[in-house]
Amino acid sequence: MKSQITNRKSKTRVGVLFGGRSAEHEVSLVSATSVIKALDKEKYEIIPIGITPEGKWLSSSDTLRLLKERTNLDSIPDKILLPDPNKRGLMELHLEPQTPNLSTSRVIDNPLDVIFPVLHGTFGEDGTVQGLLELAGIPYVGAGVLGSAVGMDKVITKQLCERVNVPVSPYVWFLTNEYGVKEKKIISAIEQKLKYPCFVKPANLGSSVGITKTHNRKELVKGIELAAEYDRKILVEKSIEHAREIEVSVLGNDDPIASVPGEIIPSNEFYDYDAKYVDGKSTAIVPAKLPDRTARMVQKYAVEGFKAIDCAGMARVDFLVTKRTNKIFFNEINTIPGFTSISMYPKLWEASGIPYPELLDRLINLAIERFNEKRKLKTAFKPKTDWYKQ
Repeated sequence: MKSQITNRKSKTRVGVLFGGRSAEHEVSLVSATSVIKALDKEKYEIIPIGITPEGKWLSSSDTLRLLKERTNLDSIPDKILLPDPNKRGLMELHLEPQTPNLSTSRVIDNPLDVIFPVLHGTFGEDGTVQGLLELAGIPYVGAGVLGSAVGMDKVITKQLCERVNVPVSPYVWFLTNEYGVKEKKIISAIEQKLKYPCFVKPANLGSSVGITKTHNRKELVKGIELAAEYDRKILVEKSIEHAREIEVSVLGNDDPIASVPGEIIPSNEFYDYDAKYVDGKSTAIVPAKLPDRTARMVQKYAVEGFKAIDCAGMARVDFLVTKRTNKIFFNEINTIPGFTSISMYPKLWEASGIPYPELLDRLINLAIERFNEKRKLKTAFKPKTDWYKQ
């Protein structure tokens, strides 16, 4: 039986999902704090759902605080989301002191109407959680399994963008196993095709974690070693020197729209983790001071990149624009962009006429709209004969 979203006089039950098994765990906690604060309490019953760095699921009014403090987490009962579309609620698991086996469990919550994932990085933004939510039959904000998985992989994203003529910077990619046996050949290929400086990145990560700007072979090797700590696929990109960091927010499902572009002035040599979240010295210019034609082109490329990876709901698309010639290069797409108080995704929509609370409303409505459209599709087929019973 398919789950349904019904019109009720009661508040919409929104599960805000945050934390997770990711190097971006802490960023997720800050994003979730902003989302929970901004959601209209008159419209929504907010269910905080946290995931520890070890993968334990929690849900209580204190979940955010407990994850930030990292205290007493083992004393809290585990909760899980069942992959059963007839339940759509959290289940609490209990352990008997005498045995490590699960002994009792019970569904403790009413069905969730929609999930708002604020999980950045692996095991959250890469299609894994989206697959669970598909099985559970719960609408969720943002891209589906395919769009999430593709958007997380910077290499696949670049390849798809190239197919739709969205310009990308020159790049080389390889697997760590391949690098182990062909190190000299790969280093030589990078130096010949890209030259220095170049950026080394884990292919599947965000928030600039594991990224190094390299200026010579020694730094390149160290950068590859660092990136390999986070991913088995490594991306090396030509550095676009004297370029501006331009970002565009995209909103919608089949007919997405783009916000005004914004510009990031990083406090460090590039927009690394510290420049994004820690030192507080990076600045944002919204809207970006771009020629009209350049602004329209980055908006156009943002929407085309969004569609190319089969994204939905939301994404922030990042570009590099050269200062002298205004040449545009696609950099990356974030299918669950930051929602902190300093994050560009909500800032850009604010400047485009959509305030933060309204933006959250739209995202939730887009999630339910997409769920209801998919619910119309057939999931069963009646063969002419019951051949499978023979």
